[in-house]
Parts: sequence; C-alpha cells; structure tokens
Amino acid sequence: MPKIKTHSGAKKRFKLSKNGKVIRAHANMGHFLNGHDKGAKYKRSMRGTCVADKTNTAHVKRLIPYK
Repeated sequence: MPKIKTHSGAKKRFKLSKNGKVIRAHANMGHFLNGHDKGAKYKRSMRGTCVADKTNTAHVKRLIPYK
C-alpha cells in the first residue's frame, strides 16, 4: 500500500498531543495587534495554544497521518 501524503498546510498549523488531541493556535492574531483594536488582556490570552474541537479532530488527523 502506498504512503499517504501529508497536507503541507496542515503540518504547519497543527500538531498532536501525546493523548492524540489536536493542538492548534488561536485565531485573530494575524494583524491589528497595536492601537485600539485588541486589548492587552485579549492578546495575552490568545498567546498560547489550545485543543481543537472534537468535531474537527478526525479531519485534521487524516491530513497529518505521520505526526
């Protein structure tokens, strides 16, 4: 059986935890990070990573089969 190709966009955005959960970054942190758009408390809470929703887990795991 041939190997499955890893989705190159998904391998940059997701990783799997030891228990098999999908780890992702928070959204809305691309730009507008200074000025009056986002507060310091909001940006501080968005700094780390979080676990993806269980409804998306099977799809993401199919995109990154060897991680």
